[in-house]
Amino acid sequence: MPKLVQWIFPRRVWAFSRKEPNVYLTFDDGPIPEVTPWVLEVLRKYDAKATFFCIGDNIRKHPEVYKQILAEGHSVGNHTFHHLRGTETSIEDYIADVEKCEDEMLSNQDSNVKNTLFRPPYGRITAAQAKRLQDKGYQIVMWDVLSADFDVDISEEKCLQNVLQNIKKGSVVVFHDSLKAEKNLRYVLPKVLDSLKNRNLNLNGLFHR
Repeated sequence: MPKLVQWIFPRRVWAFSRKEPNVYLTFDDGPIPEVTPWVLEVLRKYDAKATFFCIGDNIRKHPEVYKQILAEGHSVGNHTFHHLRGTETSIEDYIADVEKCEDEMLSNQDSNVKNTLFRPPYGRITAAQAKRLQDKGYQIVMWDVLSADFDVDISEEKCLQNVLQNIKKGSVVVFHDSLKAEKNLRYVLPKVLDSLKNRNLNLNGLFHR
């Protein structure tokens, strides 16, 4: 992510301290039964934790997978109910969709504590939408390493190098537990976790719920 963009939007989370050996793994667009349980299995194998930015409609359709994420000690965040592109959606419609996702999250977890983590689908959100969400207490989480696992036009190896060549201490890495990303993700995720383990980087960088 260009440094200029990060400088323009300093209230958004792009990465964490480069001094601590933590890496923050995130997964967007789930939960779905075809991919998310496999991701959880791989994370378990490496004793790693991650944050899942969930689409509300997927939680509605697959509540058992959402509950599995929570039961295994991972963090969750809001990714809107309908995976809306903020730059093509009115402020009121966008905020309402975020709140609908939040309601779905709360109805499928034991805690009634609001989930304050939010990631805009496609990384697209207007300044006015962001301010409204931040005023409501949401922390907008972006990234500094994009795997591009969702891109069906790139090879599995290119996807892997997108991560390995850019990841460093404090990085926030974006993967997708989605059908579109599945082919690349199944190749890349174990190799990334192996690399991080060999570099003695902490795989338990976890956002607070």
